[in-house]
Amino acid sequence: MKLHHHPLSGHSHRARLFLSLAGIPHELVQVDLAKAAHKSPDFLKLNSFGQVPVLEDGDVVVPDSIAIMVYAAKKFGKTEWLPETPAEAAAVQRWLSVATGQIFNGPCVARLITVFGYKADAGEAIAKAHAILKLIDDHLAGRKWIATARPTVADAAIYSYVVAAPEGNVDLAPYAHVNVWLRRVEALPGFVPFQKTAIGLAAA
Repeated sequence: MKLHHHPLSGHSHRARLFLSLAGIPHELVQVDLAKAAHKSPDFLKLNSFGQVPVLEDGDVVVPDSIAIMVYAAKKFGKTEWLPETPAEAAAVQRWLSVATGQIFNGPCVARLITVFGYKADAGEAIAKAHAILKLIDDHLAGRKWIATARPTVADAAIYSYVVAAPEGNVDLAPYAHVNVWLRRVEALPGFVPFQKTAIGLAAA
């Protein structure tokens, strides 16, 4: 399998992180966003949205980080990462929705502004980031993982943009439970770090 990615893309990192944590073999193919390789005719054949990441598995092409995690977990039978019991599956899905909703609109957008020059209201994105981080911090009080009693795709989906939030001028210091959880994810076998940029609060 080939994962088309960019090292500064949080969406790319969450897909790469999951594949590595789950021990799923894959080849990394870096897409040069600076040269607009993601908008080239060849890449648009893989993903008409012109976005990374994209997973190629033979004749199967899977765009979107969450879809990639679901596909890989299903193909390789990683039910410990993507549980199938109704209650656990629902708990994981809830947090995958948070990853594509509140996490995107908060810490992701705040970081996109500083790292990629994305046009959006920084103050609004930072406020949304702190709102969801407070909810996550409260949720993690007395528990080790985001969705179930063990790490799942939900932890991989949430991790990347939370750990990189300071690059978008979002301070993680007030969130003790979140910080403990970040270190817990980083201690998992197969963990791969998200490439850092010296920008925002991370520039200090």
